Amino acid sequence: MKNKRQETILKIIEKSNISTQTELLEKLNAEGFDTTQATISRDIKDLRLVKKTDGSGKSYYVQDINENEVTIKYNSVFVHSVISSDFAGNTAVIKCHQGMANAACAALDNMEMDGIVGTLAGDDTIFVLCRNEEFAANLKITINNMVAQ
Repeated sequence: MKNKRQETILKIIEKSNISTQTELLEKLNAEGFDTTQATISRDIKDLRLVKKTDGSGKSYYVQDINENEVTIKYNSVFVHSVISSDFAGNTAVIKCHQGMANAACAALDNMEMDGIVGTLAGDDTIFVLCRNEEFAANLKITINNMVAQ
């Protein structure tokens, strides 16, 4: 219920400029959520919502996403999940700790490297289809250097 409510909150603030918790509560009620002001307050904190002011001076809720902070977290997940990497042709193979390949793969995808065509994660292995063999070789070196530190 909490996840669904919080997803709905994010959709509401995307579609409408919500200025107060009362407005948000009314919109949630209209969406079928019977909740309290205290719950809304906790959701705002959990979702890291902040107020932004538009050109006319009116404030409204937005999600505070610091891209640098997200990148640091993804890099940390990647480095702590990966054991080693290798390549064959234009395919890189990344070995991860048991159960960590999906998280590491999401982190790798977030890095948005131009030489990567696509990724596929299993439980402890990621296959990376690269544009060419040179990129796969460089990716192997880069990853092995990252996890060696």
